[in-house]
Amino acid sequence: MARAFLIVLDSVGIGGAPDAAAYGDAGSDTLGHIAEACAGGRGDRPGLRTGPLRLPHLASLGLGLAAQGATGAIPPGLAPEGPITGAYGHAVEIAAGKDTPSGHWEIAGLPMQKPWGYFPDARPAFPPELTRALVAAGRLPGILGDCHASGIAAIDSFGAEHVRTGRPICYTSADSVFQIAAHEESFGLERLHGLCRLARDLCDPYRIGRVIARPFTGTPEAGFRRTANRKDYATPPPEETLLDRLTAAGRGVVSIGKIGDIFAHRGTGREVKAAGNEAGLDAALAAFDALTEGGLVFLNLVDFDTDYGHRRDVPGYAAALEAFDARVPEILDVLGAGDLCIVTADHGNDPTWAGTEHTREQVPILAFGPDVPPGPIGRRETLADIGATVARHLGLPPLPAGYAW
Repeated sequence: MARAFLIVLDSVGIGGAPDAAAYGDAGSDTLGHIAEACAGGRGDRPGLRTGPLRLPHLASLGLGLAAQGATGAIPPGLAPEGPITGAYGHAVEIAAGKDTPSGHWEIAGLPMQKPWGYFPDARPAFPPELTRALVAAGRLPGILGDCHASGIAAIDSFGAEHVRTGRPICYTSADSVFQIAAHEESFGLERLHGLCRLARDLCDPYRIGRVIARPFTGTPEAGFRRTANRKDYATPPPEETLLDRLTAAGRGVVSIGKIGDIFAHRGTGREVKAAGNEAGLDAALAAFDALTEGGLVFLNLVDFDTDYGHRRDVPGYAAALEAFDARVPEILDVLGAGDLCIVTADHGNDPTWAGTEHTREQVPILAFGPDVPPGPIGRRETLADIGATVARHLGLPPLPAGYAW
């Protein structure tokens, strides 16, 4: 019996999904557009990175060829320079939307059959009865925002008034989210988390996927900055996932980063919080090194999405990809005979695209390990094929959705 290591590069899409036009995302391509920008000098930031996108280890595993399968072209600089060392392909999400929970649940073998609810891009964005209920339950003097906004912009726009009045900043996006930003000191972190738990219950009738606590610190004079104490309150998966199946079988599960929040802490085993990609990968490597046979380490690397995709920061995104690529040899080193590692993504977030939202894209699948035959696995018609493959690899009964390659 072997082990499995599942890594989600949050938002690293590789080209518009077949239905991208329905989301206004036809032509989006997170990886391809970053590579093109870097090849043209638009990915340069002196002191951070310069020149073409350099991902030699991921290219060797088949990332460029996976992108070619999705779009018809290998992104600049991602052609493999030697033999392919991994199994590679691309997958299409069948769940509606482009949300983090639905992408991760589908990866874990549970495609969402019923769409999430969303708040309109209007002012106010939230139903008045929802706002009144939250104000009453939280004993608030009111709320600020009540609109679609990016997190940084919301704090910049309303942070000073929030500190002065004590009214939390409530905002949403094209995702199924209700986000609450509040100052860790003047409002209080525990109070923010308590308010989000109230909001979670109030949002359930609207089928909102996540309520997110967005704490920040700072002053109006010196500026505000978000902290690492973000917390997601997700609705639980409606049916069994790979994680439930592993837990029921008594297998070891270690969830790194926001995986625990995404699955509402069900079947997620030992949860390890980590601030940033580097710390997350450090924790995951240590956990995998100690993992018992038949177990799973499930890692989400969120910086790609939160720090660079939503902020439309091409050089930052490129540098983060290169930093992950440089650590691929460490992942290879920790894999023993029979072990399987799969690197994938949950959606796109093209930093060259208009707006600040996720983009509806296909995702890469890179599967590798000492005993994994390299070569193409083609287009997968659902992200659930990933969970099905992990389940088979770990000797579990087939999941309800997906087909192992």
